[in-house]
Amino acid sequence: MFDLLKFNNVNLDPLTETYNMSFYTQYLAKWPEYCFNVTAAQGRPMGYILGKAEGLGEQWHGHVTAVTVPPEYRRLGVAAQLMDMLERVSEWDHGYFVDLFVRESNTLAIGMYKKLGYSIFRQVIGYYSGEEDAFDMRKALSRDPDQKSCVPLNPLAVYPDELD
Repeated sequence: MFDLLKFNNVNLDPLTETYNMSFYTQYLAKWPEYCFNVTAAQGRPMGYILGKAEGLGEQWHGHVTAVTVPPEYRRLGVAAQLMDMLERVSEWDHGYFVDLFVRESNTLAIGMYKKLGYSIFRQVIGYYSGEEDAFDMRKALSRDPDQKSCVPLNPLAVYPDELD
């Protein structure tokens, strides 16, 4: 909980979705095994990831709610390390896949996720405050060897109220 108070420098980035304190504490209380942070030697936060488990049956999966690395620690593999941690927990929790939403304009993040094995499952029209679209990206885990959970939807575009 006290780590939350150290994240101000991380959350100042314009590409970072910020939430209120009760949102973060809800995640820490409900899904503590899906929440991680990485700290530099001097104790400065290098990034964090918040996630959760959701879905039923073959839709049971890990979901990345937020992964954030401040500019001074980008391109060092911190985000990949955080994603790996969440993927391992999702695997342990018998998930079929991991998914996340990313701004369509955030080409650097999309490229990174693709390098980590994620693919675009669908486009969500107006996901970010009704102003910007998101890509729902997924990565199959070992429980889904045929990667059925990652086959793109047809049609590819949906609206936020159509999300399951």
